[in-house]
Amino acid sequence: MAQVTIYLDDEAEACLERAARDAGLSRSRWVANLIREKTASEWPESFRRLIGGWEDFPEVEEIRYSGRSTGARSTS
Repeated sequence: MAQVTIYLDDEAEACLERAARDAGLSRSRWVANLIREKTASEWPESFRRLIGGWEDFPEVEEIRYSGRSTGARSTS
């Protein structure tokens, strides 16, 4: 496992301490999780669970063509 040294100003250090404590994680684990989150190449599971969650959400065609009467241009 790699070790990394970072330098934080007092405000950033306080933010890190608070966020890690609130999450119940060590500072190292919290930073590692942040790096994974910010470099992920797919949507997080919490977002994917929302798919299909709105029964009355319009279909993509409705969204795409709804702006045409107002003069909006389609990018497709």
